[in-house]
Amino acid sequence: MAAITLIDDDENIVASVSLALESHGHTVKAYYDGASGLEAVESHAPDLVILDVKMPRMDGMEVLRRLRQTSEIPVIMLTSKDDEIDEILGFNLGADDYMHKPFSQRLLLERVKAVLRRARPEDEEPSIAAGLAGSKMMKRGKLTLDPARHDSLWDGKPVRLTVTEFLLLQSLAQRPGFVKSRDNLMDAAYDDQVYVDDRTIDSHIKRMRKKFRQVDPEFDSIETLYGVGYRYREA
Repeated sequence: MAAITLIDDDENIVASVSLALESHGHTVKAYYDGASGLEAVESHAPDLVILDVKMPRMDGMEVLRRLRQTSEIPVIMLTSKDDEIDEILGFNLGADDYMHKPFSQRLLLERVKAVLRRARPEDEEPSIAAGLAGSKMMKRGKLTLDPARHDSLWDGKPVRLTVTEFLLLQSLAQRPGFVKSRDNLMDAAYDDQVYVDDRTIDSHIKRMRKKFRQVDPEFDSIETLYGVGYRYREA
């Protein structure tokens, strides 16, 4: 069960999505424009935000941009446009997942389940949860990752990562110098039921690098091997 904020100006979508989520035990608060939705999320942070792109008063991209200035709450974006530019921009701004309208309620529920599972590993089966909770702090050069607290530090300075970004970095840093293909990274950050393409991984890596370069302009520990994948280079 999770507290979910749904922000969409389409009353039919709000009604059907709310019903589907509530039938699976979630609580849903709905808002019909970006400005009121953002205000509500900032006042009382939910476990997950489902956010439409095109809305009155403030569009979803601006809501996401402002939200990411202070919070890493998981966000699933919705769009009715058949244009990949929205998807790329959404991931660059820090969206955790993306769905195109029209979508099936069943698929949305699977995406919600997957995002919440990554954000709240304690809700997994006891054996899995115990393993995750017992994950040791990882130190790789200037990088420190604490899975139990979802903390990321670079040379002692905090770097705020989304759940997806943290999982990708953790996968890379586990074996410095070894190349991880995009497929490997997809497996590390997403459930089997959730398909994402190469652009999604590339966008997450690009945004992650940008965050680390904000605290260290010389950051270059995530290397791209064109046509192959990525690797973490421990300085």
